Amino acid sequence: MSIRAVAPAAGGVLLSGVLLLSTAPSSQAAAKDAPLPVAHRGASAYAPENTLAAVDRAHELDIDWVENDVQRTKDGELVVIHDTTLDRTTDAEEVFPDRAPWNVGDFTLEEISRLDAGGWFDKDFKGERVPTLEQYLNRLDDTGQHLLLELKSPELYPGVEAEILKQLDEKGWLDRGHVRDKLILQSFDADAVKTVHLTEPTVKTGFLGNPKVGELADYAKFADQINPQYTAVTKEYVDAVHEHNGPHGQPLETFTWTVDDAETARAMADAGVDGLISNKPDVVRDAAS
Repeated sequence: MSIRAVAPAAGGVLLSGVLLLSTAPSSQAAAKDAPLPVAHRGASAYAPENTLAAVDRAHELDIDWVENDVQRTKDGELVVIHDTTLDRTTDAEEVFPDRAPWNVGDFTLEEISRLDAGGWFDKDFKGERVPTLEQYLNRLDDTGQHLLLELKSPELYPGVEAEILKQLDEKGWLDRGHVRDKLILQSFDADAVKTVHLTEPTVKTGFLGNPKVGELADYAKFADQINPQYTAVTKEYVDAVHEHNGPHGQPLETFTWTVDDAETARAMADAGVDGLISNKPDVVRDAAS
């Protein structure tokens, strides 16, 4: 499947081209019309979500794209975790029994680094940690994978958009090569997506949700993707999304979530979606290719 890419040219002019997002050889390239598989929170059916182990498992499955969630600690550090509280995916209740409701933003990075983020999933992952965004990016640099980054509950962390972009820049993820085909930032919060686009217009962005068809033109001013839950996807809706050009002059795309079974993957492919965000990315890749 080909996907539109965006890059800055000399003098700050935005260029649009067509590149393959996936670097995988032959089999995926041949199935160019198949939706792109994206590992949801890493390959989270097989390893604890949003951990480096989940990144590694996706890599072992030959999945190029991983999705994660980024939030901010009490002392201003960026960490990769989905829930706005720590209790479901760590042992925070045991380690800090008097700190309910265990909000991510109420804990320092040092405190969060003490938590076990893997034992809840399986004893084999006991001792896995909540990674920082920096650690996560380092691992993706090692594996060569690509990143669909979600700004999680940005309303809880004023200014987090600029902080995420700053760290991406410091780690080399806002250079021409990365913004062309290795990075997308998305959120359920339209204002956060707008802020990302206005702050760093070269970066590809996605809105999580399903705006009404009549609203798509407005979203296309700041979002390159419209990414709805699969239960809201119809061929008619996907076609309507594709009829609009995004801020970089290319047709809007649709990545849908969270698709974990072969039947649904095939139905979404038939509807024309561009990507399948999945806890079992290998299953949906094989079904939809």
